[in-house]
Amino acid sequence: MTSVRLRWGALLWLLTLQFFVLETIAQARYEGPYSRVDDVISALGAADSAGRQLMNASFVVQAALIAGGALLLGPALRGAAARVTPWLLGAAAVGVLLVGVFPTDGNGTMHAIGAVLYLVGGGLGLVALAYAVRPRSEALGTTVVLLGMLATAATIFFLTGVTGFLGAGGTERLAAYPLPIALALTATTLWWNGARADEGAAPPSRRAEREQEEARRAEQARARDAALEAATRRSAAGPASAEPDDIDPEDPWAPTSRR
Repeated sequence: MTSVRLRWGALLWLLTLQFFVLETIAQARYEGPYSRVDDVISALGAADSAGRQLMNASFVVQAALIAGGALLLGPALRGAAARVTPWLLGAAAVGVLLVGVFPTDGNGTMHAIGAVLYLVGGGLGLVALAYAVRPRSEALGTTVVLLGMLATAATIFFLTGVTGFLGAGGTERLAAYPLPIALALTATTLWWNGARADEGAAPPSRRAEREQEEARRAEQARARDAALEAATRRSAAGPASAEPDDIDPEDPWAPTSRR
C-alpha cells in the first residue's frame, strides 16, 4: 500500500468528525427548543429546521467520506474481517446518504431504510474493522470493538423502542456517534504507523536493489576465486610439506615410512 493512498484514506476518515461540527451548528440555528436527549438527529434536517440544508449536506458528505476511506484503506486491513469490513461500512455509507437525500418529513420510508442501514451497518462494520486492524494495533482493535458493541447494543434498543433511559435522541446518538469516532481513531493510528514505517525502513528503489544484487554477486565471485586459489596453493605445496611429517624426530637418518 502506497503512503499517498494511506494518507488520503486516513484523511477522509478523519474528516468524518465534520458531522459533530455541522450538527452543533444546525442545532444552534434550530428555531424553538431542541434536546439531544429527546429529539432525534433527523429533526435537524426536517423542513422546520433553519439548518436543514447544512444538516442534510453533512449526511451526504459523510457517506462519501466513509465509503472513500474504506476503499482507500482496504489494503491496510488484515485477516478475513478485511473482506467484510468494506461491505458493512459501505452499507452504512449508503444509509447515511439516503438519510440526507430523503428527509424524515419527505420520503419517510426511504429515510427509515437509510437510518437502519447506517446504524446496523455502522455497528457491525466497527466490529469487523476491529478484527481487521487488531494485527496492527491491539489497543486500537480493542477500542474499536468496544465502540462497535456499544453502537450495536444501542441500535437494538433504539429500533425496538427501548429508549426510556436515555431518551429517543440520546439512544440514537449512542448508536450513531461511535462510527465517526472509531473511524477517526483508526485513521489517526494507521497514518501514524505508516509514517513511522516510512521513516524507519523506507523500501529501496529498483536501482538500489540492482546495485545490492551486483555487489552480492561480486562478493560471491571474490570468495569463490579466493577459495580456488587457496586450494591450488595447498595442492602445489602438498608433497613437500608431507616430508617433514614422515621424519622420525629421534632418528632423522632412518628411512621414511610409507603410509
